[in-house]
Amino acid sequence: MEVPASTVSYRIGLNDSYRPLPSVYLAFFSIWVFSACSWTINTYKNRHFQTNNLQWTLASVPLIKALQLALSFLFWYSCFNLQVCSLWMSFGVYVTGVLFQTACFVSFLLISHGYCIMCERLSVTERRTTAGLGCVFYLTLVGYRASVPYFSVLLLLNYFISFYVIFHHISQNLSVLREQLSFIEDEDVHTMHDAVYTKYMMFKKFQATMQIVALAETVIYINMDNSSETYWLRLLVREWAQFCIFLYIGWTFRSQDLTPGFSVMPNLKSKGDTVVPPIYSIEMDAATFRDFRSHPWHIGVPTPRSHDSSQDAVLVIIQHPHA
Repeated sequence: MEVPASTVSYRIGLNDSYRPLPSVYLAFFSIWVFSACSWTINTYKNRHFQTNNLQWTLASVPLIKALQLALSFLFWYSCFNLQVCSLWMSFGVYVTGVLFQTACFVSFLLISHGYCIMCERLSVTERRTTAGLGCVFYLTLVGYRASVPYFSVLLLLNYFISFYVIFHHISQNLSVLREQLSFIEDEDVHTMHDAVYTKYMMFKKFQATMQIVALAETVIYINMDNSSETYWLRLLVREWAQFCIFLYIGWTFRSQDLTPGFSVMPNLKSKGDTVVPPIYSIEMDAATFRDFRSHPWHIGVPTPRSHDSSQDAVLVIIQHPHA
């Protein structure tokens, strides 16, 4: 039977060393889909325990990765089994790959700022800085993937700036938490100790993980081995490394029933104020207290009477941390 010339040239050009790729992409697609579903279900189930805006933001990372792996599997499967290599599908793999890396670094920046850990929301400056770095990272990564001249230098510069910002904010948060722990020990106030220590250990683990990420990115971009024979093996190692890194980060910052007081945090990070975030209280006399009605507040006990017995005790009202 005569075979068309286009089909012959196609089959000659397709290297058999790429044949394991569909299986590799399908396996990792299943893993990431399971992780994304588990993360979403866990975040929804534990939504009452803590402010989980960070967890919902992090959910975009495994979803984008699963989409990229699904498109990669379909592309290589159709190439080997249907003799059709779709240009649009390869473009989708390209775009979702860039989006995945951008979403990763934006998530790293949010965690380093202490979003939903040190403060409930970021300031306008922090949001603009995060959005600006994310946009610049996306554009430089697009130029680098498209082999535009000098974009490799711009991407390297962007990596340096992004990692500097991440490590700088992690160091700042660790310094604040160390001072708070020191304050707790000096003043013998142990109410917030477990919560502050939990946050401190979270940032220590995240700092170590970011050092591994920086090392991994360096190894990936200085690797000059472009041989097709070992491409599937290098892909396997890279995908396992990415999954293990994000599995560890996800486990560290997952939604869970944390220690009491973990959600007691200011709306915005205050500059120069490193004391332990208090559970705020107000004082009122007995007459005012009789007309006091507010569900977000706990009704406290009277303070000890003063030496002057003619004065009434002052009532203390404690605000609920989750209000």
